[in-house]
Amino acid sequence: MQYLLLINEDESIYEGENAAKVMEETLAGHMAFAQALTGKGVEFSGNRLNPAATATTIRWDHGSHTLHDGPFAESHEELGGYYLIEAASLDEAIEWAKLIPVPGTGGIEVRPVWPMDE
Repeated sequence: MQYLLLINEDESIYEGENAAKVMEETLAGHMAFAQALTGKGVEFSGNRLNPAATATTIRWDHGSHTLHDGPFAESHEELGGYYLIEAASLDEAIEWAKLIPVPGTGGIEVRPVWPMDE
C-alpha cells in the first residue's frame, strides 16, 4: 500500500545567519533517509516544495471559487515536501516517517493513498 508522508515545518528555520547550515544539515538528513529507504528496498518518490509564499490556493463556496495567495491554512507550519512510499502497514509507514529530518518545529502527516481504481 502507498502512504504519503507530508512534511510540515516552520519555514522561518531556513532564514537568518544559520540558514545555510540548517539547510545543508536538513538536506543531508533527507539524503540519508532516501538511502535508508533504498537500502531496505522500499519504493518511494518525493520532492521538496518552493516556499509557501509561492503557493496559490483555490477556495470553493457552493460552486463559485476565489483565488488566494499562499496556503490557506491558519498555521505557523507550511507544507515543505513529501515522500510517497510503499509500506506493508500504517505502522511501517509511521516508523519511516519518524526518520524524516524536521529542523525546529513541525510534523509529518502519514496518510494512506486511496487508489483511483477503488
